[in-house]
Amino acid sequence: MNMIELDRALRTLRLSGMAACLEARVLQAQSEQMVPADFLSALITDELVRRQDRLLIRRITDAAFRDRDKTIDTFDFDFNKKMDRRLIFELATARFVDRHEDAMLLGPPGTGKSHLGQAIGHAAIHQGHKVLYREAHVLLEHLADATLDGTRKDFYARFEAVPLLIIDDLGMRKLPATAAEDLLELVMRRYERRSTLITSNRPVDEWGKLLGDNAAVAALLDRILHHAHVLKCGPRSWRMKQHVDLRAQEAAQ
Repeated sequence: MNMIELDRALRTLRLSGMAACLEARVLQAQSEQMVPADFLSALITDELVRRQDRLLIRRITDAAFRDRDKTIDTFDFDFNKKMDRRLIFELATARFVDRHEDAMLLGPPGTGKSHLGQAIGHAAIHQGHKVLYREAHVLLEHLADATLDGTRKDFYARFEAVPLLIIDDLGMRKLPATAAEDLLELVMRRYERRSTLITSNRPVDEWGKLLGDNAAVAALLDRILHHAHVLKCGPRSWRMKQHVDLRAQEAAQ
């Protein structure tokens, strides 16, 4: 086979990683006088790397993060120096997902909860886990739609199976009257089987008032907090700092 035929054959076999690097590897083999085993090993490595990269991209896309650039590397740890860095990096190892434990990120608006929640989701994907991200109000809206069109069972099947479910911004928007019961059912299905990470700008003792069902909220928190890692974010607001800095710049001009 010539190079064109080899490329076509590799792509037919769905070995696009090998195909993409074939010409470069042939030139490397010629210049370095590689033995056949080393040449083949290099091509196989190229294929494995390409597949791993595609898997990561697909899982990040499937997670449906609101902000795909929110990672641990882009978080400003110096802004709120009292935040528990040890816990943040421990969560980023995703060992809590392996152990089917939960996490709660609590604090005022603008203190980095959503950033960290998504960053931990990214880290979990890199550790080999599937992740789903939903803002709380969006999750409950989709559940209501599934109830109306008769696909509620399928909805729960999808969301109870994912290794890490991130429910973001609980308390930021008004929720339906059934929110407490719906969240409780989802948490019960996942309890000690999968991991759930919830971010909220409300302390847990206000969740009963927020969700309008003290009994359901008590049962929900009983399960979430049983094996939970609780991170208190803040107290300073990053968005407020940006607002103040912008106003200062405008005044200086």
